[in-house]
Amino acid sequence: MPGSANLNIMMKAARKAGRSLVKDFREVENLQVSMKGAGDFVSRADLAAEAILKEELRGARPTYGWLAEEGGEEAGEDPTRRWIVDPLDGTTNFLHGLPHWAVSIALEHKGKIVAGVIYDAAKDELFFAEKGEGAWMNESRLRVSGRGRMIESIFATGVPFGGRSDLPATLQDLARIMPECAGVRRWGSAALDMAYVAAGRYDGFWERRLNAWDMAAGIIIVREAGGLIEPLTEGGDILEDGEVICSNEAIFDKFAKVIRG
Repeated sequence: MPGSANLNIMMKAARKAGRSLVKDFREVENLQVSMKGAGDFVSRADLAAEAILKEELRGARPTYGWLAEEGGEEAGEDPTRRWIVDPLDGTTNFLHGLPHWAVSIALEHKGKIVAGVIYDAAKDELFFAEKGEGAWMNESRLRVSGRGRMIESIFATGVPFGGRSDLPATLQDLARIMPECAGVRRWGSAALDMAYVAAGRYDGFWERRLNAWDMAAGIIIVREAGGLIEPLTEGGDILEDGEVICSNEAIFDKFAKVIRG
């Protein structure tokens, strides 16, 4: 499954940043006695990973624009192409020594995501997709689940923390969805939630108040795995609104009806 030059650049960058993060992750448990110390350490790990990604991606494609969690947005000489990067999605998991976090890289062309890579370095699972070429995890082709009944399906979401204003809406979502399904998971990484939908591990995912870098790579990976993905608000824009809902085609309408109320 040879990918384009751009996809290969993305995969190489994700693996390199992932190796750096795995090395730092091994040190996290030694820092748990000091919350501030651990937090500062993880911030440095995050910034170091972003620096690696920037060196690899912009070094290979210096004319492309750049949007990343830590480094913000930079225009490129080529206004049609942009890297959208999250060097560490699942920072709180990383901080607590939980091996569920990922490097996420997407390539946007003329406002559309055309390639995406999500690398779970702790488990060495590399999810990737390119427009028209299908979705993959390492050497295996990905397909969304084939479940057609809500009551047999499990879903993923994020539960707002720290008293965020969208907590009531999420609690209302949960009150509607939980009686209709086989369970809801909250694992703390939107990028991996979307990758897991693509892999058929979850049957669907929804979340509010996300950033573009949380979702961009997952959008194309879900689509190329045969899933449906839409803005949570019909007629909206996923990346601009920061809201998303996705699942396999068989349950999408039922799932979306429940979540959208």
